[in-house]
Amino acid sequence: MTKTALVVGASGIVGSATAALLVEKGWTVHGLARRPTGQPGVHPVVADLQDAGATAAALAGLNPDAVYITTWLRQDSEAENIRVNAAMVRNLLDGLPKPAAPRHVALVTGLKHYLGPFEAYGKGSLPQTPFREEQQRLDIENFYYAQEDEVFAAARRDGFTWSVHRPHTVIGLAVGNAMNMGTTLAVYATLCRETGRPFTFPGSAAQWSGLTDMTDAGQLAEHLLWATGTEAAHDEAFNVVNGDVFRWEWMWSRIAGWFGVEAVPFDGIVRPLEEQMAEDGERWREIAGRNALVEPDLARLASPWHTDADLGRPIEVVTDMSKSRRLGFTGYRPTDDAFFALFDRLRAARLIP
Repeated sequence: MTKTALVVGASGIVGSATAALLVEKGWTVHGLARRPTGQPGVHPVVADLQDAGATAAALAGLNPDAVYITTWLRQDSEAENIRVNAAMVRNLLDGLPKPAAPRHVALVTGLKHYLGPFEAYGKGSLPQTPFREEQQRLDIENFYYAQEDEVFAAARRDGFTWSVHRPHTVIGLAVGNAMNMGTTLAVYATLCRETGRPFTFPGSAAQWSGLTDMTDAGQLAEHLLWATGTEAAHDEAFNVVNGDVFRWEWMWSRIAGWFGVEAVPFDGIVRPLEEQMAEDGERWREIAGRNALVEPDLARLASPWHTDADLGRPIEVVTDMSKSRRLGFTGYRPTDDAFFALFDRLRAARLIP
């Protein structure tokens, strides 16, 4: 029989990649979003997870075999992040009809589990890298922990299995996404090429010269589906990255080469993208008009604040995937290939020239 999935946040980077993979694998896929994008093969479910009653009404009659939670809403403080995002997970799981058969719920969080929330990102006493799943939670409030706790409580109540997936920075295609380094760098490189500005690394010395890794959205989707169908992966938390490591000193030149710009060597001065791109809204609108691009609003493509947070960290960040490997997950994506595949898709979609 065909399995049924509910992808929550189906219009986002992770959700859209997960929904596409499930459709490819023959699942019946329902995609929940406030504003569905009409993804092929996905049955739209329109709901605002902040509204418990409306969420329950939208989910009435659904009995998914698997639920993938890939969404969150950024707030002005971590206390508000906790309140809003925990309530969204709670409203979702309370609103779903009780499982009529075995059900698996997968929650996507991230490395802020180890690095701390935005208010204390990469500061204080942090676990040793590479980050490993058995490392304890930081002694600080974090909306990822609150989301996990909602899943754990609902699993005890309703009897479903769960998995938690902690990617590093995700590379994938979505418009209007709050955390979108790949598209942000593509837009920045395009602006540099079109205006003659230097393609200057915006981050810290630790990120320029230290080792790091990233997560392709397709790799994460494969990991989510793997955990759903692997009994040994149930009721476990996992890191998930591409499987390679790199230094931005090398990757910056790779990205520059794709766009035909010269990579400016890092000179020790942090130059945040949020400052570099602050006045670029009208420039991008002009570039979009001249090249018949489909999205002239720079704010819907680029998230400089998030890219700055990742590239400005004062510590090396490397993620261990031994737990998944030991259980049989063998997925691998070279990160430069992941960037180039995204850039090709952005160009094909007329999002960059």
